[in-house]
Amino acid sequence: MFLMKKIVSILIGSLLLSMGINFFLVPFQLLDGGMIGLGLIISYVTGLKAGFIIIMMSIPVFVLAWFHNRHYFYNSLHGMLFSSLIIDFLYPLHDPFIRSFHLSSITSSIIGGIFIGIGMGMMLRFNTSTGGTDLLAQLLAKGSRINVGILIFIIDAFIIGIGGLIFSIETVILSAITISFVGLFTSIWTWNMRYE
Repeated sequence: MFLMKKIVSILIGSLLLSMGINFFLVPFQLLDGGMIGLGLIISYVTGLKAGFIIIMMSIPVFVLAWFHNRHYFYNSLHGMLFSSLIIDFLYPLHDPFIRSFHLSSITSSIIGGIFIGIGMGMMLRFNTSTGGTDLLAQLLAKGSRINVGILIFIIDAFIIGIGGLIFSIETVILSAITISFVGLFTSIWTWNMRYE
């Protein structure tokens, strides 16, 4: 039963995360934090697929996890691969979504953050993640006893700062709103998690 719940959480969590990115962030070139944020920055600049970039950039963190905690490595591998594939799969749907729903950039940044935060939180509740900095935050949370959502927020703020060197101040402000909601909703979903 636990395995079935875990599979469902990965599927639904990845779908919510991917919807948050493609339907709410990409149309306004907004950023999330962590590997997703770095993947989006590179995708906006080069036109490469964000999911593919996320997979490539997550490799060093997975190597770290392989040596320090194989449990996290195996659990997060599924979440990272599936969410990255769904991000690229849903990407073509962002234009029809924008034509159907006329949302402001600030509304999109908030809703996108909520979707991503819930998606990440769902996966983290079952000790899986999208890999990348989520996985790094899990490893740090185990050693520091700091809530994983708070650690993700700190890492995300750093990534948004990098994005600020490339994009406009409006993008940085809206992306900061996004990661605030990502951190808040991830924290809500993971607040009582234990890192034994």
